[in-house]
Amino acid sequence: MTSRTSSLTRLRYSVAAFMAASALALAACNGGGNPPGTDPTSASASASESASVTPTPTPSAAYKPADAKGKAQNVPVPVLPEAAKTETKEGLEAFADYWFKLLDYAYETGDISGLGAVTSPACELCSNITTSLSTNYEGDRWLAGGKLVTPSITTTFTPESDGSYQVLVQVQQAAISYFAPGGSQFRSPTPPSDTGNVLLVEFKDRGWYLSGLHPIR
Repeated sequence: MTSRTSSLTRLRYSVAAFMAASALALAACNGGGNPPGTDPTSASASASESASVTPTPTPSAAYKPADAKGKAQNVPVPVLPEAAKTETKEGLEAFADYWFKLLDYAYETGDISGLGAVTSPACELCSNITTSLSTNYEGDRWLAGGKLVTPSITTTFTPESDGSYQVLVQVQQAAISYFAPGGSQFRSPTPPSDTGNVLLVEFKDRGWYLSGLHPIR
């Protein structure tokens, strides 16, 4: 514990294949002539036209942020980048950015399952955040705002004695409003924030896993 605390203190300051069918003229009993009513030129032209048709792609549902009228809709689910799958400095920084994208998604939707898959239950602050989010989304309530961005992510990529790594992340979050069915606000808005945070991250089972989150006061 002393080693992790001292290391954390040090880090604070180190700041369409499209398929077309061809029309075949079938020879009949009339000596190989065209079947009655068949125009080979027309059939060929029709096949050519069919081959030139491009399928119309199905439009994806449009994203709509939450507001006083209702919840966010069609929020894109964060995807783990390839870089974040490697035990490298770049991989660690990419994972830290991905983790906060998952948190941002949770604020918009109330869905904390993505965070849970890459976060240790031992992370006390993480548990407090997800518990609060679940509570604020109870009874068909929702949040609006709260957009998270991470302007700065740095790490020395030096493993601690327990094998974990530290990452220093600047996190900015927009103001949050809390709505109940009907559009009334059930609690006072949370003002915007800009904080520094130390993440403790481990690489195990061929992937990164957050084990601790500590704001820098």
